[in-house]
Amino acid sequence: MAAAADIALIKKQEATLVLPAFDEAVAFEIGSAIRDRALKEDLPIIVDIRTFDRPLFYAAMPGSDASNPDWARRKINVVKRFLRSTYRMVLEQQRPDRTFKVGEGLDIADYVLAGGGFPVTLKGAGVIGVIAVSGLPERQDHGVVVDALCAHLGIDAKELALPPEEK
Repeated sequence: MAAAADIALIKKQEATLVLPAFDEAVAFEIGSAIRDRALKEDLPIIVDIRTFDRPLFYAAMPGSDASNPDWARRKINVVKRFLRSTYRMVLEQQRPDRTFKVGEGLDIADYVLAGGGFPVTLKGAGVIGVIAVSGLPERQDHGVVVDALCAHLGIDAKELALPPEEK
């Protein structure tokens, strides 16, 4: 039941966190805010923000490692393919091996079920890119992106925050 409630809330996040404009300056602003938070809270993450045709912002924080960019790349591919957040895909697919079903035809080398990829949705255009964070547990990666988008849009993050994960 918790997964269903989380999925519903993530759908609300995706519908609400729509940007009125998105360009290099906006990507830099959002990316810099995530980077500043990571520095302040000592988060060992990487941040990768891009449209589907090119990268716009990238930062690697102390404590991140060589695997994080690859995890982000595979999350980006999932957002590009399905136009939804990767954490929502994790909850919908319920696949502990982090792979898509064989019938999907998605190679594990290029696609992964792991939270932290969130669609960049532009008002009037739809999903045009992705913000990916990698380095924390997937629910936290997802939350970092949601918090940054809320701050950018002037939305109280508490309204859209996922509740603490049930153990």
